[in-house]
Amino acid sequence: MALGTVAAARAASSLPVSGGGPAGVLHVAWGSYNIAAAPAAADVIQMCRTPAGATIVDVTVYGQDIDTGTEALDFDAGYAGNGVDAADPDAWGNFGVVTGDPVGSSEVGVRLFGGGVLFSGGPKTFTVETLHQLTFVTAANAGGTGRLTMVVYYTCP
Repeated sequence: MALGTVAAARAASSLPVSGGGPAGVLHVAWGSYNIAAAPAAADVIQMCRTPAGATIVDVTVYGQDIDTGTEALDFDAGYAGNGVDAADPDAWGNFGVVTGDPVGSSEVGVRLFGGGVLFSGGPKTFTVETLHQLTFVTAANAGGTGRLTMVVYYTCP
């Protein structure tokens, strides 16, 4: 069963985005989504939005191990087209096959740190409000349900 394109509550256009305060203040946008049906290739979860003028300095994705057995789940973190910038579905991370094996603790789960354009070009500034999302490349081998959270760290001028 595929999800298609779904949205976390914090991705809603009616939710105000934070961008005030002095330059250099770190802001956080985030969204969580409880995946109730296993995602398929090309499914998208819209997670959160950042305001016009936001400079993205880091992104992280964490959550439950939503693929069991021999891991096959592959998803990327990026942003949707915003009328100025073309969509880049893996801008914040092309994670490859995601494993929920414990790292540094006994807890099973996923914690992925941003890379992509942050590694190659440093922080990225958007001139218009932008939607950040997860795009699934390969379905889970088994399971495929659970909660994922995406956190986008940014500053505003």
